[in-house]
Amino acid sequence: MTVLLVDVANTVGSRPDGWWRDRAGATARLLEQLAALPGRDLAGPDGEPVLVTALVAVVEGQAREVEAPAGLRLVRAPGSGDDALAATAADLADGDDDLLVVTADRGLRERLPDTARVSGPGWLLAAAEESGPAT
Repeated sequence: MTVLLVDVANTVGSRPDGWWRDRAGATARLLEQLAALPGRDLAGPDGEPVLVTALVAVVEGQAREVEAPAGLRLVRAPGSGDDALAATAADLADGDDDLLVVTADRGLRERLPDTARVSGPGWLLAAAEESGPAT
């Protein structure tokens, strides 16, 4: 069982789809898509199955005030998103579930607990598309 911790700004920024014109809107759309993942089995980044028990999404800056869709926990970074992600990862790493952090940020990856696994946004976006909406 796995908790996904998502660097939302990094994930939104990984697709050149005009997100910079409406950061909050792009964030809200991504969160709606991700809210369908908890409770689902996904093909993990290594191909092994990942049962998503919870999804925690860290938002920052202009996207800090987006609505939190049902099905996920939203962490609103009061300052640096990386600081909030590192602190949240440290808290989640103490739990019973595995922790899989989604980010492409190399500096952030170095700040994560040793027990955390890491994957890039491409894996998460592909997995969310394959999963489709919750039924």
